Amino acid sequence: MSDEATAVVEFSAEAKELGDKIANMTLKQAKELSDYLKDEHGIEPAAGGGAVMMAGPAEGGAAAEVEQTEFDVVLTSFGEKKLNVVKVVKNITGASLMDAKKMVEGCPATLKEAVSKEDAEKVKAEVEEAGGSVELK
Repeated sequence: MSDEATAVVEFSAEAKELGDKIANMTLKQAKELSDYLKDEHGIEPAAGGGAVMMAGPAEGGAAAEVEQTEFDVVLTSFGEKKLNVVKVVKNITGASLMDAKKMVEGCPATLKEAVSKEDAEKVKAEVEEAGGSVELK
């Protein structure tokens, strides 16, 4: 009987179209969608931060050989000087003090997306000077 139940599953054209759009989103688009769903509808991703949406394209072979020109700056730790790091994060992101504090306490947190290597290195230096740790992705 269980074979019968799984054989009957069909997906509507709308569900397929929406699923395909989500699967092909960039990291920046997925983050924007996540923020929209949270702000407008009160829907937050389950623990894990929406890793399913961040799977990325399958053509990694050729893309891996191309030099990366855009970087995401991700705060990985605030170290022993949380207040200093919160202030720097507030200045970098333009967020309110409360939002900056939430970002810092919710490590890892993406501070900047799709920035040049030069800008990413500048942000990294500012955060590290304040006592935090940053990864460039």
